[in-house]
Amino acid sequence: MSDTVDTASRLPDDRELLPVATGADTRAAVRRLLRPHRWRAVVTVAVLVAGSAVALLVAPLLGRIVDIVVSGSGSAAVVGPAVLIAVVAVVAGLLTTVGMSLLVGLGERLLARLREQFVDRALALPLEQVERAGGGDLTARVTGDVAVVGEAVRGAVPKLARAGMTIVLTLLAMGALDWRFLAVALLAVPIQIHTARWYVRNAGPVYARQRVAEGGLQQQLLDTVGGAATVRAFLLADDHVDRVRGRSLTAVDLVLRGIRLMTRFYARLNLAEFVGLAAVLVTGFLLVGNGSVTAGTATAAALYFHSLFGPISSALVTIDEALSAGASLARIVGVAELPTPNEPEKRALPVDGSVKVVDVHHAYRANRPVLHGVDLDIGAAERVALVGASGAGKTTLAKLIAGVHRPSGGSISLGGVGIDELGPELARQTVVLVTQEVHVFAGTLADDLRLARPDATEAQLREALAIVDALEWADALPDGLATTVGEGAHSLSVTQAQQLALARLALADPPVAILDEATAEAGSAGARVLEAAATRALAGRTGLMVAHRMTQAATADRVVVLDAGRVVEIGRHDELVASGGRYAALWEAWSATRT
Repeated sequence: MSDTVDTASRLPDDRELLPVATGADTRAAVRRLLRPHRWRAVVTVAVLVAGSAVALLVAPLLGRIVDIVVSGSGSAAVVGPAVLIAVVAVVAGLLTTVGMSLLVGLGERLLARLREQFVDRALALPLEQVERAGGGDLTARVTGDVAVVGEAVRGAVPKLARAGMTIVLTLLAMGALDWRFLAVALLAVPIQIHTARWYVRNAGPVYARQRVAEGGLQQQLLDTVGGAATVRAFLLADDHVDRVRGRSLTAVDLVLRGIRLMTRFYARLNLAEFVGLAAVLVTGFLLVGNGSVTAGTATAAALYFHSLFGPISSALVTIDEALSAGASLARIVGVAELPTPNEPEKRALPVDGSVKVVDVHHAYRANRPVLHGVDLDIGAAERVALVGASGAGKTTLAKLIAGVHRPSGGSISLGGVGIDELGPELARQTVVLVTQEVHVFAGTLADDLRLARPDATEAQLREALAIVDALEWADALPDGLATTVGEGAHSLSVTQAQQLALARLALADPPVAILDEATAEAGSAGARVLEAAATRALAGRTGLMVAHRMTQAATADRVVVLDAGRVVEIGRHDELVASGGRYAALWEAWSATRT
């Protein structure tokens, strides 16, 4: 595993990837995970060593049988060693089975803890960082990388551990027979070490790049499939197919490079086996010839070395899986070991639900500003609508106020307290963002609602549903609030899913709520239902609405008109319509389409 870290890796489209841990950091993370289970680890190692040691008794027992045959003793003399071989096989098999079970169980515990830590850190990541990396990078880590590490825990790690113990104990046993057998057997070691170092040096970077390429491919597939309607509408299918093809070819090329490396790796291993076994056989012939050892001892030495073929090949071949798992583990640890967001030493509490934006600038990329010196003052419990043409900066401003992004310049305060002074936890309690993209989690409807307030009673859940006019259809579900919803279960309509999101908002009860085109995905009838639900959900709290439908702006206390990242108009709906400015033009165009 490489000890270098790439914290600013970039995909071809200039996305900044999430960090990847160094080899040292990855090993340190594994040690921290292992520390609470150190006694289980000690017992596991002891059982595996015992199993490997007992299995090594087979070779000298077979050598004993050879000596009996050579000496001309009767067949009865063979019975004792033969019975012992059977006993050794049973005991070694039992110890190995128990040891491997303990090892796999230990690995699964560590992996489960690592997954929990990964999810915990991933959920705490600034959304701005996730957006820069692209959803594909995070998704690939939590799916593909976790799967690769899981397969290694169940397969490669036990094989590698058993092979390593067997190799060490077998070499010690050869030395116990006669040091000269051990000396000649070690002739194969330089070839094997050179082969392993060559493979690790060349394959490690290939597997690391392969994981990045797979993340890039997954991101492109998400972009293409998720935006299929837009792709078809603007006739971009060929362009997106070319992008997917390019990412796929990159991933395939890296896989083929890994296969070519593996083929050369096996060829060198075969050479090492030939050199070592030939040296042991020649040495045995010479030592038996001069009477230094018996034929049985030479046979045991040859069997020992021959028995090393399996463990050595398994260990070196498993390096292939270990390297792939190591690259994946570094990507998981890179996120799992990220520091948690710091909470201010002295957190100031918001005095009310007011929002103040002062000279805010923002740019997602250098020299490409989206907002230019925006000033906005929203009073507590005031409902304000953000309107403007596509690209005017409405969603960007909403995300800045919600704390999704940090402004490039200027300041934002909630209830008289700067967002940075609130700290992540208090900021989440102060402002809630509801977007048009609503996810219905797999589980009961009640559990889905309790994501916003885990201690909510059923009465409180029903009250929240009633606020957004969703209680009637919720009660009509097969099992009411206990109905399982989400993927693979009872499907909710677009309108129902958005009502669910608004009900979560009511349960969370923040002083500030932001609705980013929360009715955009619903049809006309559904939009009317959602607009009424949104009005009730915002009652008593400060509301900022990114208006997709101008009817939302008409009912707001004030309307803020954005154009090219600047506030160009602020006022009540009727005042702005009468002034004949930018808002009046938007309202007239909207009214014309409605007519």
